Amino acid sequence: MTVKLHPVVEQVTARIEARSRDTRAAYLELIRSRKPAAFARKRLAEGNIAHQSAGCAVIEKAEILGASWPVIGIITSYNDMLSAHAPFESYPQIIREAAREVHAVAQVAGGVPAMCDGVTQGQEGMELSLFSRDVIAMASAIGLSHDAFDAALHLGVCDKIIPGLVIAALRFGWLPSVFVPAGPMPSGLSNPEKVRIRQLFAEGKVGRDALLKAEADSYHSQGTCTFYGTANSNQMLMEVMGLHMPGAAFPNPGTPLRTALTRAAAQHAASITAQGANYRPTGELVDARAIVNGIVGLMATGGSTNHALHIPAIAAAAGISVTLEDFADLSHATPLLARVYPNGSADVNHFHAAGGMAFLMAQLLSAGLLHGDALGVAGPISAYAREPVLVDGVLTWRGAPEASGDRDVLRPVNDPFSEDGGLRLMQGPLGEGVCKVSAVKVAQRIVEAPAMVFDSQEALKSAFEAGRLDRDFVAVVRFQGPAANGMPELHGLSPLLGVLQDRGHKVALVTDGRMSGASGKIPAAIHICPEAARGGPIAKVRDGDIIRLDSEAGRLDVKVEPSEFNARLAAEFRPNRAPAGLGREMFDMFRMHASTASEGASPFGFAGLRG
Repeated sequence: MTVKLHPVVEQVTARIEARSRDTRAAYLELIRSRKPAAFARKRLAEGNIAHQSAGCAVIEKAEILGASWPVIGIITSYNDMLSAHAPFESYPQIIREAAREVHAVAQVAGGVPAMCDGVTQGQEGMELSLFSRDVIAMASAIGLSHDAFDAALHLGVCDKIIPGLVIAALRFGWLPSVFVPAGPMPSGLSNPEKVRIRQLFAEGKVGRDALLKAEADSYHSQGTCTFYGTANSNQMLMEVMGLHMPGAAFPNPGTPLRTALTRAAAQHAASITAQGANYRPTGELVDARAIVNGIVGLMATGGSTNHALHIPAIAAAAGISVTLEDFADLSHATPLLARVYPNGSADVNHFHAAGGMAFLMAQLLSAGLLHGDALGVAGPISAYAREPVLVDGVLTWRGAPEASGDRDVLRPVNDPFSEDGGLRLMQGPLGEGVCKVSAVKVAQRIVEAPAMVFDSQEALKSAFEAGRLDRDFVAVVRFQGPAANGMPELHGLSPLLGVLQDRGHKVALVTDGRMSGASGKIPAAIHICPEAARGGPIAKVRDGDIIRLDSEAGRLDVKVEPSEFNARLAAEFRPNRAPAGLGREMFDMFRMHASTASEGASPFGFAGLRG
C-alpha cells in the first residue's frame, strides 16, 4: 500500500532541493565523472598495483594483480582504549574472510582517530572534540586517496567518528559505502541511579569513591554507552538514511548476530560496485530525501542536539543546504515515539528489545513521515522496517513487530509520547540557536530571570561551589563557540544546574557552546550564533539583564531597551587559558575557518562546489 507523504516532509524536502539546486548539481557532476569504467585499480600503473598487493595473502595478491575481483577498502576507527571501538579489532579478519567467499578482496585502507567525549568531558582535550570530526574526514580521505577501491566499509560508532566518516564517504561519493557498527554494551547501572549519584556528588553528599563506582558500573564493557547520546543517535541516523544493513544499529558486540551482520555488510558491499548491475554510489543515495529522513528519525527518537551541527555538515558534503528552520519544521511535524535516557529512564538496549529500529521505521513509514522511496545500500528505505535474526545460524530478516514490547519506551505513531520531536529553533535579539525540550518538563520550559554571565564553564562551577547560585537565574556561558575554543561540550554543567532546579529555582542555560547527546532536564538554548568570539549579541549581555527563554514559542529575548543594548560594546574575547597544550595550538586553522554553528561548524562547507 502506498502511503501519502506528510505535507511538511514534502514541503521541507522541496525547499531543500530548490535551495541546493546548483551545489547539488555540481556535486553530482563531480562524482559521476569519477565513476570507473572497470575495477578502480585498472587506472593505476603497474608499480602502483604492485605496492597495493605486496602485503596481501597469496590468494588476494593473485586476484588484485589479475584484476579479477573487486577490492573493498576498510576505514576503521579501531582503538582498544575506548569501549565503543575495541570490538573493531577483529573486524578486518571477519571482513576479509567474508569477502573472499564472494570473490572479493578486503583491505584496511586506513585508520582514523576516535577520541571519546566521555574521557575528555570537562577537560582541556574536549576543545579538540568537535574538530576531530573534520580530522576524521581528512584521515579517511587519505586512506581512500589510493584510488584503488571499488567499495568501502566504514567501521565507526561514536560522536564525531560517524559524521566524519560520512563526510569522507560523500567526498568519495562515486564509491558504494556500507557503514558497519559495533553495537552498545549490555545494560549496567540504571540511568536514574547514575544521575542520582552524580547530583549527590555535585552537592558534596557522597565522595569520589561512590561516584567512581557508579560510573564504572555504568560503563563496564565493550560497546557504546547505553544512553541515547550522540553515539547511538549516529546509529539510528545511519539506519534511517540507509547506510547500514537493515537492523545493524543495536545488536550487542560479540554476539553471533553482530558477527553475521558484519559479514553481510562485507558481502553486500562487494555486490554493489560499479562493475555490477546493482551499483549504489553513496553520493547518489544521500540526497535531500535521505537527509530529511535522518532529521525525522532524530526527532522521533529525541536524539542528540549535536546532530544540529553534524547533519548540516554532512549535507554540505553532498552539495545539500540544510537550515535550522528545516529542523524546526520537521520537529513540529514528527511525534516523539521513543523515551530513552536522557529523555526517559530506559537505555538503548531496552529500546532495541521493545521493537527498536524496525518498529520505529515501520511506524514512521505508515504515517508518511519517511521517504520510503529513498534508496539505501540494501534497497528502498521502505524495506528497512525489518529486523535481522539468525535461523539455524543463517542471517535473515523478518517484518517489524506489530506492537511495541514496552510502551514506556517505544510507542506507535497514533499514541506518541508527545506530538512533536522536541527540538526548537530559538530566535531573538541574542541570535539563533536550538533548544531540546523532550526531557524538560512543561512547567520548566519558560524561564524569565536575571542573567549571570560566565566566560567559561569553570567559572560557573566555581560560583556553584561558592554558593552564589542558590537563586533564579539564566546562566549565560559564552566564548564557547567553534571560533573561540572549538565548541567543547558543557555537559558537566548539567548536574549542577539540575541540583538548583531540584531545589525549586528557575534556571536555564544560554550558550554559544554545545551540550551533548545527553542534553537533559534543564532548558538550554545552545549553539547560539553569531558566537561571542565573533562579536555576536551574546557578548553584550551583562549580569542582571532579564532574559526570557521561551522554548515553547522558540523565543530568546533580553529585556533591555534595544537602543541601549545595541549601543553596548561586545565583551572582548580573551582566551581563558593559553591556547597551547594537548595540541590545541595545532587547531588554530580550524577555529579560524569554521563556519557558524547553524552551518555545521565545519571548515569545509561546499568545498569545491562553488566558484
